[in-house]
Amino acid sequence: MTVKVTRTFDILDYCLSNFPRKDALGGKNASGWYTYSTAEYAESSRLFALGIMALGLKKGDKVATVTANRPEWNFADMGIAMAGMVHVPIYPTIGDDEYAYILEHAEVHCLIVGDKKLCDKLKPIVEKLGSVKLVFAFEDVEGCRNYREIFQAGREAEAELRAKLEQVKNEVQPDDIATLIYTSGTTGVPKGVMLSHGNLVANFTVHAKMHSLGKDHHVISFLPLCHVYERSVNYHFQVKGMGIYYVGNLGQIVNAIREIKPHMFNSVPRLLERVYDGFVAKGNELTGIKKAIYFWALRLTRHFEFNKKYGPFVGLQIKLADKLVYSKWREALGNNITYIVSGGAALQPRIARVLGMAGMYTLEGYGLTETSPVIAVNNPRTGEMKIGTVGTILEGIEVKIADDGEILCKGPTVMKGYYKAPELTAEVIDEDGWFHTGDIGYLDEGKYLKITDRKKEMFKMSGGKYIAPQMIENKLKESFFIEQAMVIGENEKFASALISPNFDYLHDWCAQHKIHYRDNQELVQLKEVKAQYRKEVELINKTLGEHEEIKRFRLVCEEWSPQNGKLSPTLKLKRNYITKKYKHLIDDIYKVSKGPDTGDGGGIKLPRMSLRFDLNKLTKRFK
Repeated sequence: MTVKVTRTFDILDYCLSNFPRKDALGGKNASGWYTYSTAEYAESSRLFALGIMALGLKKGDKVATVTANRPEWNFADMGIAMAGMVHVPIYPTIGDDEYAYILEHAEVHCLIVGDKKLCDKLKPIVEKLGSVKLVFAFEDVEGCRNYREIFQAGREAEAELRAKLEQVKNEVQPDDIATLIYTSGTTGVPKGVMLSHGNLVANFTVHAKMHSLGKDHHVISFLPLCHVYERSVNYHFQVKGMGIYYVGNLGQIVNAIREIKPHMFNSVPRLLERVYDGFVAKGNELTGIKKAIYFWALRLTRHFEFNKKYGPFVGLQIKLADKLVYSKWREALGNNITYIVSGGAALQPRIARVLGMAGMYTLEGYGLTETSPVIAVNNPRTGEMKIGTVGTILEGIEVKIADDGEILCKGPTVMKGYYKAPELTAEVIDEDGWFHTGDIGYLDEGKYLKITDRKKEMFKMSGGKYIAPQMIENKLKESFFIEQAMVIGENEKFASALISPNFDYLHDWCAQHKIHYRDNQELVQLKEVKAQYRKEVELINKTLGEHEEIKRFRLVCEEWSPQNGKLSPTLKLKRNYITKKYKHLIDDIYKVSKGPDTGDGGGIKLPRMSLRFDLNKLTKRFK
């Protein structure tokens, strides 16, 4: 019997029929790596479904999970779906107010947390709400029920509920809501995105066609499964028959890559930037001819483009560089990587070229929670790949560019709407069914989608010129010295920036230059440091239009992260929060005088305007 995947949990029967494997899912605990076979995965999911039904939950009820990545998350995800319930996955790094809002707004009945830390954090919130009736933990936590109790409840009720479960499974339709995903956003309260089984299936079954890897390959998963991007690709990996090993601690990624030797994984640009920085740091440790060869090979990567045929001279150099250098990069990343898929933000082209030249194709994609999520992706199966773009439009999806440059999307992957918010849904899905992404972009060569900025984040300066801050911020982050940057200047005469340094790199640089400091607060005020950052910004300014140039900047003494509230869980700038936090610095930049910065505050000196003119030239112009 051919199994057709129309609902998320159909993946289980599909995999059992087509490519059962011993290591369908894998995880790591104190004893090392452990795995679950396809059969164990399917049976655990079935028992989970029986268990939550036995505990009193019914079709349409909401079950939330708050955990780091682990293979057992899939048991809950599939079990919830099989029982006709709605999975509400929540980030394990958000604040108490946000947890309380989501749990109450979504009307969550059952909550499953990852470990003791999350249990301690969420327990008082749950007690205050009173609406969450059941709380379990994936790990053994004193004072909290273990999720294995759900399995036990399922076993005990199997005879009674087996037929009922089969009936419920058969009643679940592709149009039924499978999940509520709350977008953290950068302003306001989170919005609950309603995605159906059909939304998710239409997306992952199509982007799973982009490559030829399958049952003979394995991957690692470390981006949060509560995020729709990793979740959708998690389904994608499963429907391809690949073994998936989950990494719950980002500090374990490097070791996991060395131990599992994956053929593919998903990433975000910031992690790949760290990989690139590591390659450069390795070269700096070398001396003499070895160092010269290493950086010659690094410079050679500028020639890389997908599908490019190199001339004999460059081709010979690449072969030599591969033997001497690139092979070492592959080895450092497990020696098996064929593809890395990058999303969430723009990837620096130089990183795609470095990894690509070493045979590790880094493919950018694009989408939103509201579109399940992938709208476009670079596609090695068809050969349609272009660095600096997010690839071609996914099969079955329509995209058009509005008059103001906004990307509009229509198709089976567009959400059912925002939960309990029809007015907000109507704001983003128009009468003709087009979803308004809020992103600005265009189709390069008529088919490769290129994102230039967020519509809401663009701003106008007092002179009437528009600034697209993300583009400038991404250029600034190409500097080894800069970890994060936020461009400002709305209704002002010139653009400026707040810069969070790459403190690891800056500390090393200070050590090399024998620069002493007590802490980061003193460090960012040192004249030598400001001078270096002035050089970095001036280099970036040469690549920008005159009105886009960063005329002034200020260095902050903190790293920006989701933990301190300056970044969202998906590592996007929380611009309103950052603006309030550093109001004193922004006020200093745009002080009343509006005169040029002399440099004592870390700014770029504005050029003096010349009032002189050439009378002959002026006469000729008006002849």
